[in-house]
Amino acid sequence: MIDEIRIDDLGVIGRAHVRLGPGLTVLTGETGAGKTMVLTALGLLLGGRADPATVRTGARSAAVEGRVLLPADSPALARAREAGADVDDDGTLVVLRTVGAGTADSPGRSRAFLGGRSVPQAVLADIAEELVTVHGQADQMRLRSAARQRAALDEFAGPEHAAVIAEHAATWAERGRVQAELDDLVTRAQERAREAELLRLGLAEVERVAPQPAEDLELTAEAERLGHAEDLRAAAAGAHTALVGDEDAADVGAAAVVLVEEARRSLEQAGHHDRALADLAARAAEAGYLLADLATELSAYVQDLQADPARLDAVQRRRAELTGLTRSYGEDVAAVLEWAQDASRRLLDLDGGQERVAALTAERDALDTRLRDLAATITATRTQAAGRLAQAVTDELVSLAMAGAHLEVAVRPADEPGPQGADQVEMLLVPHAGAPARPLGKGASGGELSRVMLALEVALATADGSGAATPGTFVFDEVDAGVGGRAATQVGERLARLARGTQVLVVTHLAQVAAFADRHLVVTKSVADGVDVVTESDVREVEGDARVRELARMLSGQDDSATARAHAAELLAQSVGR
Repeated sequence: MIDEIRIDDLGVIGRAHVRLGPGLTVLTGETGAGKTMVLTALGLLLGGRADPATVRTGARSAAVEGRVLLPADSPALARAREAGADVDDDGTLVVLRTVGAGTADSPGRSRAFLGGRSVPQAVLADIAEELVTVHGQADQMRLRSAARQRAALDEFAGPEHAAVIAEHAATWAERGRVQAELDDLVTRAQERAREAELLRLGLAEVERVAPQPAEDLELTAEAERLGHAEDLRAAAAGAHTALVGDEDAADVGAAAVVLVEEARRSLEQAGHHDRALADLAARAAEAGYLLADLATELSAYVQDLQADPARLDAVQRRRAELTGLTRSYGEDVAAVLEWAQDASRRLLDLDGGQERVAALTAERDALDTRLRDLAATITATRTQAAGRLAQAVTDELVSLAMAGAHLEVAVRPADEPGPQGADQVEMLLVPHAGAPARPLGKGASGGELSRVMLALEVALATADGSGAATPGTFVFDEVDAGVGGRAATQVGERLARLARGTQVLVVTHLAQVAAFADRHLVVTKSVADGVDVVTESDVREVEGDARVRELARMLSGQDDSATARAHAAELLAQSVGR
């Protein structure tokens, strides 16, 4: 329940404090006084779109603050706590919405606060969905559409029916995904076949060449060695000679091995006089061993190194084969081998296309069967609910001075099934006995249509069949437009009955409706000097004689007329007595 609303600098309202409460609250006032801004303020608290143009002229921003009372088991309360809002122990929740005026170059920003915490606008909308139901003239226009009529019937049918529709919609979406994939496989069959053939050719070439890991690097090194065999032999032979000398020469005393051996003997002879020289002699011996080993390896290298033109030619041919692969499938052999692995996996996927087509076809057929079963269930539930809704609305029409009228709710097969099922729902009105049934909006006057819409909304509000409204707040914005006389009294009485179990806020211009209110709020305006000065509006609760004067104004346009005031007092007394 919405307990109170504070408004600052919104439209024509400079500052207002609107106290609400349980039961029926009516909001009245002259045209242009600011009733719309009160509803705009309520819409902001409910997560509606913020328009900087609604900020009062000359003000930097507008602010709307509401205090909401929520029961402990309310889904709205759970959602608020989930968003981190601070909620009082008694379930009191404070909602704040600000709207900046902005400029032409920089539109004003809107901010939302819930229980002292900044939250996205969508959070307020989530809470409003559980808290408030708004019925206005725009909702009446929407109810003339087939889609909205179907949605209204589904809402009346209850949560179990809604769960089946949700499952049908999800299955419908899954069926669409499967069909899209199946269509893609079929339409791209030739393209996939061409891709598979190219992969087979590439894999065959790789298999023929059969590259080994790092083979290109090893062949490059071998080609370098074979191509410079003579230079390598000369270098190794020269180094060998420097170490051990030339065997054919008469003097080998300059060889490195000989010189190191002489150094060792010299140090060893004197080493018994000084331990340091003995250690150096040992090191010289180690150097000699190393030089001898090096000389042996150089000798073996020279003997093994042979110029082999045939082998060099084979290496170059092999490198050319590998280069052909790397030119097409990767920068080196490692990349080629990686491509071959990926291509093999892709080829398996492409070759499995027919199996995938068969699997998808079977899956689609299973989904079609499930959709037919769900659609049949939805149709049966809708058909049953249609009779109950038609009877509920017809009963309401009797209370609204349309005893000869009745509503028909037709459920027919749709031209094409859709996410919501395979039905077309149409609401038809018989405005009076003997009249043909015609679609809503085509077979009734404006006043009759307003009463039909109110009856439909009340039936939806009491869809559980108990006759009591579901907990929360209902807002009716001039749904009594075009209604007058005895019918207006019936509208007021029906709204009062609805308000016995919930909070109802009604914006009305009819005294017959306002007289039934538990609380009567009046929006008044005052204009400062000059026609271009901004209007100041105020919202105040009227009681006693002040309420009689307001009802008199609504009846005759004059609140000081004795006749109008007497009529208003009589109307108020009769309404309170019902």
